[in-house]
Amino acid sequence: MSKVILKDAAQLALMRRAGQLLAQVFADLDGFIRPGVTTMQINDRAEAFIVGTLKARPASKGQYDFPYALNTSVDHVVCHGMPKVDEVLKEGSIVNVDITLEQGGYIADSSKMYCLGQISADARRLVDTTYAALWKGIEQVRPGATLGDIGHAIQAHAEAAGYSVVREYCGHGIGQQMHEAPEVLHFGQPGFGLKLQHGMVFTIEPMINQGGRGTRSLRDGWTVITRDHSLSAQWEHTVAVTESGYEVLTLRAEEQRH
Repeated sequence: MSKVILKDAAQLALMRRAGQLLAQVFADLDGFIRPGVTTMQINDRAEAFIVGTLKARPASKGQYDFPYALNTSVDHVVCHGMPKVDEVLKEGSIVNVDITLEQGGYIADSSKMYCLGQISADARRLVDTTYAALWKGIEQVRPGATLGDIGHAIQAHAEAAGYSVVREYCGHGIGQQMHEAPEVLHFGQPGFGLKLQHGMVFTIEPMINQGGRGTRSLRDGWTVITRDHSLSAQWEHTVAVTESGYEVLTLRAEEQRH
């Protein structure tokens, strides 16, 4: 595996700025994502806001030949859902919107679940449990902790609620490149894995399934769905290891309590 790139204060400042801008993108989408909107309209609005208003770049566009500014993963789509002009969001669905943004040479990456109108109690519980699992993982981050501590905290919380953790996809280091070392698994054993150091920056992005953890990829080469067609939820933040703990670089306004 390639070497983990530690960020200094100046680099962290640039990443913090990218993260703050990315939080603004979600704030702009909050009033826009609703039943009747297509996933391509979400993509187009986000791209226009990133480029036109924020003077930044949607980092996923063109990365690995991906043609869009974001991923939209609806209901049983686990991750990497491609926006479509004919995919109309419906009342009662849940959708993960995953966006990357680059400004000043550094990239931030975050995703948020949107609940469309009145959703079922089961869907709400999955979304809320996944969000709580994300924070269980984030709260393990500090110098001297291990990646296994993060994964275990997420896995324990999700499995205690009766859910399963997707294992094929993971968080990742991030900086000037969207994907850097290390890989951040969302399952594991406490005390195992790479030790965290001040200056590390990575994403934590658990994908939690209502049913089994099995997944399969569709023919478009991107979209990943649950094998049993159960619902799946995901939340993601970009997190820096500080001298004494963590800083969530992509924290949104409604999350300031954390």
